[in-house]
Amino acid sequence: MAREFSWIRPEPWGIHVVPADCWIDPARPIDRALVTHGHADHARGGHGATFATPATLAIMKLRYATEEGAVPVPYGERIALPGGVHATWLPAGHVLGSAQILLEHAGERIVVTGDFKRRPDPTCPPFEVTPCDVLVTEATFGLPVFRHPPVEQEVGKLLHALAANPQRCVLVGAYALGKAQRLIAELRRAGHRDTIWLHGAMERMCRLYEEWGIDLGDLRLVSDAGKEELLGSVVLAPPSALNDRWSRRLPDPITAMASGWMQVRQRARQRMVELPLVISDHADWDELTQTVVDVNPAETWITHGREEAMLRWCELNQRKARALALVGYEDEDD
Repeated sequence: MAREFSWIRPEPWGIHVVPADCWIDPARPIDRALVTHGHADHARGGHGATFATPATLAIMKLRYATEEGAVPVPYGERIALPGGVHATWLPAGHVLGSAQILLEHAGERIVVTGDFKRRPDPTCPPFEVTPCDVLVTEATFGLPVFRHPPVEQEVGKLLHALAANPQRCVLVGAYALGKAQRLIAELRRAGHRDTIWLHGAMERMCRLYEEWGIDLGDLRLVSDAGKEELLGSVVLAPPSALNDRWSRRLPDPITAMASGWMQVRQRARQRMVELPLVISDHADWDELTQTVVDVNPAETWITHGREEAMLRWCELNQRKARALALVGYEDEDD
């Protein structure tokens, strides 16, 4: 007899865990929220109680200036919720503090991945494959065309552009939470020890990462630099700042952007990007499908992404699947 898994219900503003009367990454304030990570489309303020990893709660405190109702849940700690539900936060490999949430009730196991990737990232622990009955997976890059290159290759392109243009700087658009810190850490791993210059909007999150033990090397604010100091340097800014007045102070910048969407040439042209860097904190097509194979759930539920191709892949591979119609989740310039 087919199981219905009716104790967890997708609703327009989030995934409702019915017996516990709580929601995962709810899009509106509710009494009890289970949060996967700190990006603004998943972590919102105003909840009565917010269950998340300590690092995610620190990110939320930085962004929303409050920790009222915060309930820290370390990785791997199994907690009891109302209605006989147990929950465990497990590494998702997306950004600092990011987690999958394993829910257990009445002998059934459901894993909600949140945003995730399978590739190594020096700024957060790797994704953990967790057996379950239902896998609720993101599908941001859920099309076969999305196959991300090795991050070392993209960092090499950036360093080559830097070396070839000593009288210019390379201005990289990168999301302020996760992408910026990962790119800095990958540059350091590739041997780049020079000062990396930051837009002011980047500073607080980078300092928070350092407080959590992530060494990012010498970081300084562009506002403290003379134009000569920026020659031959990497400058990081939010994508929104790439073509605004702020960037005019830079010495003939080569405009770059670090995003999985840079694989789409039209997106790079729209952003007026000279140096597209295909670096993503989301799983690509191969990672998504391999995760379904590795977890081997009885059912796969697909959300906030390219659902149709994943549904078709599951069908061709004799795997039961369904698409969830959730709102309010974005790629946030990944």
